[in-house]
Amino acid sequence: MAITPLMPVYPRSPVRPVRGEGVYLYGEQGERYLDFAAGIAVNILGHGHPHLTKAIQEQAATLMHVSNLYGSPQGEAFARRLCDNTFADTVFFTNSGVEAVECAIKTARRYHYAKGNPHKHDLITFSNAFHGRTMGAISATDQAKMVDGFAPLLPGFRVVEFNNLDAALAAVDENTAGFLLEPIQGEGGIRPATHEFLSGLRAACDEHDLMLVFDEVQCGVARTGQLYAYQHYGIEPDILASAKGIGGGFPMGACLASEKAAAGMVLGTHGSTYGGNPLAMAAGQAVFDVVANEDFLANVRLKGERLRAALEQMIPNHDHLFESVRGVGLMLGIRMKADSRAFVTYLRTKGLLTVSAGDNVMRVLPPLIIEEEHIREFVDTLSAAAAQYEVPAEAA
Repeated sequence: MAITPLMPVYPRSPVRPVRGEGVYLYGEQGERYLDFAAGIAVNILGHGHPHLTKAIQEQAATLMHVSNLYGSPQGEAFARRLCDNTFADTVFFTNSGVEAVECAIKTARRYHYAKGNPHKHDLITFSNAFHGRTMGAISATDQAKMVDGFAPLLPGFRVVEFNNLDAALAAVDENTAGFLLEPIQGEGGIRPATHEFLSGLRAACDEHDLMLVFDEVQCGVARTGQLYAYQHYGIEPDILASAKGIGGGFPMGACLASEKAAAGMVLGTHGSTYGGNPLAMAAGQAVFDVVANEDFLANVRLKGERLRAALEQMIPNHDHLFESVRGVGLMLGIRMKADSRAFVTYLRTKGLLTVSAGDNVMRVLPPLIIEEEHIREFVDTLSAAAAQYEVPAEAA
């Protein structure tokens, strides 16, 4: 048999973690890695966090799953907490980020259907976006690597340039349902939207009765130093997809919506077998116990500023490799002059885990519990690795 038991859709590296502790991962032979990838912004409390672990253990011994056919005191409690801390009035729980995005798309379209405008079903999306891997999510992107071989894509999406307000407004027509975007693009290269861009989209939605849909799967849940990234901008979305950090490593997501936006989501319009199960709700509550307070968020902002400053101080020493730092809070990216993917692979041999992204960017996404010592270790290791790194001849 030529094919591997795990379908070969990932270029899996030699890093093979079997244990995690705090901000470190350990391989099969005891190798230690400083984890500044955090499962691609998922493990926001690091590995083996005692409060999260205890909550999952206790819930697993009590009740893991029933069905959404029954009342959910666990789901009701966590949904209330999310609503109390955000713009939202209602929440649908999912198992992943892409499921949250799918729910958000359906919610936006159903809003117009319920108002008697079923023709208003198109969402304007943006270049270099990443919304997940379902057919709906890839149809909302313009990235060839996401869509090649999966035609026909689903209709109902129109892609324009990110951060170009004029292009976004020009794309609005009688069939437009709203805008779908990441306020800070992750896979696209840690590219924050401008205040003017998001404010302009919000104004257009208010003027034309459109839905502003934010994909905060990567940038949400304290990653940027606010509970959700939209809170940096002084505007609110109508619908928001959340996942990754919301479970701290337990697979879950959520679609948040205002009462107005969710007007069409009535009995029978959506569902999930596992979404909002008691075990997931216990994980979410435990994560929010730690991160949903100003002291924690302020510390994320402080650590983000210190990490960014240390990286900016280091870059001139290796200006043949590094160009600049971008991002917000502890969602940072280093734009490189050499191939970022090759360098990320090289760093793994030095015990340092990061993540590549579009626009030749190396993502720096540490657990949000990092201390000063971890920042120093990261920057010192990165600098030493950069000094030793030989740019491949074909990339030079």
